[in-house]
Amino acid sequence: MKSGDLTKRQQAVLHFIRAFLEEEGRSPTLQEVAAGVGSNAVSTIHKHVQHLIDKGFLQRSHGKGNNLVVTSSGSHQAQGGGHSADRAERGDRPDRMEPLPPPMRLIPFCGEVAAGAPILPETRAVPIEVPNTIHRNKDEVFVLRVKGDSMIEDAILDGDLVVLQRKGEYRNGDRVVVLLDGEEVTLKEFKRDAKGVWLIPHNPTLKPKCYTPDRVEVQGLLVGVMRSC
Repeated sequence: MKSGDLTKRQQAVLHFIRAFLEEEGRSPTLQEVAAGVGSNAVSTIHKHVQHLIDKGFLQRSHGKGNNLVVTSSGSHQAQGGGHSADRAERGDRPDRMEPLPPPMRLIPFCGEVAAGAPILPETRAVPIEVPNTIHRNKDEVFVLRVKGDSMIEDAILDGDLVVLQRKGEYRNGDRVVVLLDGEEVTLKEFKRDAKGVWLIPHNPTLKPKCYTPDRVEVQGLLVGVMRSC
């Protein structure tokens, strides 16, 4: 992609997020991004961030904090596609904008999140590269491809790859992949109460459903998302 694909403000937002991640070791808040690029409009910054996600320069690493991650193309764009005036205005140093390719780890790809598509055992899975910034060095992780739009309000779209961790216990509010009735694999918010196990979609057109515990087998906890290209 060319730098002309981004406005000066979007380029500045990308530069700031990348530099902040490198220096602070965490994702900046929208308020911090706004302050860093000299804006008072947090809602506008949110739109710029979403545009950068749509362009493939940023990804959201779901889980705790719903952190932003700079992709390899975003790192390249931040290094060479920026505007010198923007850098001078913010006082960025060229040496801190050198690309830092994210370390990769091979994680088993076990199929799709879909009805009638059972999760493959890891012995038959195909390993794929996943940046450490997404899986965060967790153990017992695997990857599935999302089918459908039941979690669009979490910015999880059809075709995205989700990184999941096998755990012994799951808490209310966790985003999990479950095997329903031994047949359907689905990604939903998990909630347990006196009525049973609730599987809650994050799509305004869909409604939560409650099941008896014997019908629901949790397969893994959502720890990261990779946007489909």
